Amino acid sequence: MIAALASLVMFGLKFGIEFTGGSTMEVEFTDNRPTNEEISQALEEFNLGDIIIQPTGSRGAILQLKGIDEATHRGIISKLNTLSPVQEKSFQYIGPSVGNELKNKTFIAIVLALLAITIYIAFAFRKVSRPIASWKYGITSLIALFHDIIIPLGIFSILGKLYNVEITIPIIAALLTILGFSVHDTIVIFDRIRENIMRKGTGSFNETVDWSLNQTAGRSISTVMTVLLVMLSLFFFGGQTLKYFALALIIGVSAGAYSSIFIAGPLLVTWWNWDNRRSKK
Repeated sequence: MIAALASLVMFGLKFGIEFTGGSTMEVEFTDNRPTNEEISQALEEFNLGDIIIQPTGSRGAILQLKGIDEATHRGIISKLNTLSPVQEKSFQYIGPSVGNELKNKTFIAIVLALLAITIYIAFAFRKVSRPIASWKYGITSLIALFHDIIIPLGIFSILGKLYNVEITIPIIAALLTILGFSVHDTIVIFDRIRENIMRKGTGSFNETVDWSLNQTAGRSISTVMTVLLVMLSLFFFGGQTLKYFALALIIGVSAGAYSSIFIAGPLLVTWWNWDNRRSKK
């Protein structure tokens, strides 16, 4: 987590045009695809600044550039045709104000999702107030979720610095999916802790948590492995548009499996031990 936070502070996140504004164009060449250098040199006359070119498939390419008008758009297509016959598959323009609004809404969506998850867990465990208050289950799950989100964000900040990988809408969707998947895994463990407390009484809380983790660890690992098999298939065979969406889920789901077993439950025990020491003073 420290490494991920340091990466975010040093490199930040490279946002796609959905958030910063600009144009994206997907084209497919009829013959051989020109190299990225040839495409960049051909488009220099339009003064487009930095152009991000991502090859797709054997003959396609996605061009990301600053916002352009329709005349420039048609000029780019004509210029690309001089390199090799080309067919435009899609074109999208997003203004800077729309991008900023989308960025703000994304931040609000993630904060509201975290808040709703915390409130729900506190409510679901309201009948189990001993030996640890129900709201502490919610706070503990929130810390685990922070771990699950900060790890993929840290890795994407490094990928953005080294390989110009951008944070796009599919990646945001993957992050929200990670929140739901990870908290689901954590709730299964917490629910087993609640069942064991109600069945056997409070007893030794650390032993109850340890027993509950042993009962659910196999189930958590099996669930994660089945998801990872699908995500790995998407990463290697799903095409360029799904590649980083799948990668975000692979990193986040793996981190979520770790946090549910090794962070969420042990944090409850740590909090319980700290409360006991404070009450004895």
